[in-house]
Amino acid sequence: MRTVKTKIGEYLVREDLLYTETDEWVRVTEDVAVIGVTDYAQKKLKHIVSVELPEPGREVRKGEAVATLESVKAIADVYAPFDGVVVEANEELASTPDAINRDPYGRGWIVKLKVRGAPPKLMSPDEYAEYIRKREGAG
Repeated sequence: MRTVKTKIGEYLVREDLLYTETDEWVRVTEDVAVIGVTDYAQKKLKHIVSVELPEPGREVRKGEAVATLESVKAIADVYAPFDGVVVEANEELASTPDAINRDPYGRGWIVKLKVRGAPPKLMSPDEYAEYIRKREGAG
């Protein structure tokens, strides 16, 4: 199955995901959400050199940092888009943090959360693309 992507300048937005205003992508399947950072976020950070991951079983609240990315340019937090419990962290990122740069929507996923309660409304791919356009001065 081919994944449809929208290109906004140099940034790719996948059509099969939801997005946050803090540049996380989210894929919810039943009550588990896979979370990563968007192509836009990883390109703004540049080369990611380390990732601090949460421990499975950790409870998180919406808006709380669940992981920290360190790049040659900056340190950035990855935020929980809703309340949940960490069920898995992408341990591959400990040895290959640049997987986020190479494949942000695939091998660069960061954490899986078991969703607590109803997930809040997240941005659609079109809404996120418009959000990037506005931030880049193209909207």
